[in-house]
Amino acid sequence: MSERKLMNRWLVVAGAVLIQLALGAIYAWSVFTRLITVPIAEGGIYGFTASQAAWIFSAGLATFAIVMVLAGRMQAQIGPRPIALLGGIVLGIGYILGGFFGQSFLGQLICIGIIGGAGIGLAYVVPIAVGVKWFPDKKGMVTGLAVAGFGFGATLWVKLAGEWFGGLLNVTNVFGLPGVQSVFVIYGIAFLVCVVLGSLVMVNPPAGYKPAGWEPPANGSKHKATGAVELTAREMLATPQFYMVWLMFVGSALAGLMVIYCIRLFGIDALQASGAAAGAKAAGAIAGTAMAWYAIFNGLGRIAWGTVSDKIGRKTSLFLMCLFQGTIMFLFYKIGATEWGLIVGACIIGFNFGGNFALFPAATADYFGNKNVGTNYAWVFLAYGVAGIAGPQMAGLFKDAAEAAAKGASGTVAVEAWITPFVIAGVSCLVAAALALVLKPPSHKQD
Repeated sequence: MSERKLMNRWLVVAGAVLIQLALGAIYAWSVFTRLITVPIAEGGIYGFTASQAAWIFSAGLATFAIVMVLAGRMQAQIGPRPIALLGGIVLGIGYILGGFFGQSFLGQLICIGIIGGAGIGLAYVVPIAVGVKWFPDKKGMVTGLAVAGFGFGATLWVKLAGEWFGGLLNVTNVFGLPGVQSVFVIYGIAFLVCVVLGSLVMVNPPAGYKPAGWEPPANGSKHKATGAVELTAREMLATPQFYMVWLMFVGSALAGLMVIYCIRLFGIDALQASGAAAGAKAAGAIAGTAMAWYAIFNGLGRIAWGTVSDKIGRKTSLFLMCLFQGTIMFLFYKIGATEWGLIVGACIIGFNFGGNFALFPAATADYFGNKNVGTNYAWVFLAYGVAGIAGPQMAGLFKDAAEAAAKGASGTVAVEAWITPFVIAGVSCLVAAALALVLKPPSHKQD
C-alpha cells in the first residue's frame, strides 16, 4: 500500500480525544456526590451515605477495568472500530437508564456504576491500541494525547453540570426528573454521540506499517526496554515484570482516585475548619474550582509525562512521577486547608495522576511488545480497578466513621479524619517509586 493511500495517522489522535472526552465522565463523579449525600431529613432526594456514593464510583472503575480485559481480546479479533462503537452505545444507555431509574442507590449502582463502567471499559483500550500501532516512534506522546481527553472531559462535564449556563444540575428538569437524573439523561446522549463519531477512525494501520524515516529499535539491553520483545498475554503473565508494573499502577493510581472521589468533601471540611471559608457554600465553591483544575492538569499530565518519557525513558519517568505524588499526598492535608493550597495541591496530584495513563500503556508496549499492547495493557489496567475500589472506599470509610463518632460527641466532624487515608496513599506511591528503581525488562524469547 503506497504512502499516499494511507489514512493520516493524526486523524486517529483526533478520534481518540473525542472518544476519551466522553469516557472522562467517570472523573466528574464528585460533582454529583454533594447532592446525592444530602440526608433526606435535610431536604435531600437520595440520602446516600458517603460510602454508598463511593461504591457507585468504585463499581464504575472496577467494571471499567474488568471489561477492558474482554475488550482487549475482542478488538484484536474483530477489529477496533466495532468495539469502540459498542462501548459508546453501552455507556450512553447506562447513563440514560440512570436518569430514569437512578433515584435509588441500587439503580445508580447498576446503571451508572456497572453499565456505564462497562461502556467505558469497552471503548477505552481502542484508542491506545490503535495509537501505538500508528505511532511506534512516539509511544509516550501518542498514548498521552490519546487519553488526554479523558482528563479534559472531566472538566467539561463538571463545569456543565455545576456552573456553565447556570449549571445543568440547577436548571434542567428533563422528563420531570430531578437535577442529578436529568443530567444523567443529557450526558448519556452526549456520550453516545461523541464515542460513535470518534470510532469512525479507529482502524489499524496495514501490516508492516512504519512511519516514514523510522526503523524499529534493535533488541534492548537487559536494562532498557525497547518493545523488541513480543509477548502474548499468557507469556506476559508468567513474568515477574508484569506483577511489578501492576503493583506500581495500584500504588500510584490509588492516591489520584482517592482525591477524585473526596476532594469536594475534604475541601469543605478543611477550609471551614481552618477559617479559610466562611461556610459550607463558600468552601464548596472553592473545592469545585480545585476539582476543575485537577481535571485540567490531569489531562496536561498525560501529554507532558508521555512526551517526557520518550526523552528520558519510561523507568525514570515512572520513578519521578510516583515520588512526586507520594510527597504531595503527605503534604495535602496541611496545604489543603487554604484556598490556594487546595487548588495547587489538586493541580499537582491531578498532573501526576494523569501521567499514569500515558506511562503505563507505553511501558506495557516497551516491556511486552507493541503487537499485543491492546490485550496486554488490559491486564495491566486491572490494577486501576483495584485502586478504584481501595482509594475511594478508604476515604469514604474514614469519613463515615468520623461522622458516626461526631453524632455521639460534639456533633462536629473532625477534619483530622482525612489524615490517615492521605498518609496511606502517600506510602503506596513511595512503594511504587521504589519498585520502579528495580524494574528491568523481561528476558528475550529464544527462537
